[in-house]
Amino acid sequence: AVVGLAVVAASWVRLARCGPQALAVTTNCSIDFMRKPLAGVHLIAKAKLLKLGKQLSVTDVLIYSEGSDKPVARASLTYAIPPAKAA
Repeated sequence: AVVGLAVVAASWVRLARCGPQALAVTTNCSIDFMRKPLAGVHLIAKAKLLKLGKQLSVTDVLIYSEGSDKPVARASLTYAIPPAKAA
């Protein structure tokens, strides 16, 4: 669930900035698990777009247990952005 949440959060941040793009793919995903999530509560993801270039986007995601200020995990995701079609 933690990995999936990180991927979805990073994807939404990228989509919000550059819109849907066919063939945008994850080229790197690194996750550091820092502590066990609290039982019976939702996980919350806070994503920050660190770089949005012509070829790559890099996003950092912190994941928390709802109601806690201590991160459960930290993820770094890189997406390859397909080249724009020539007009």
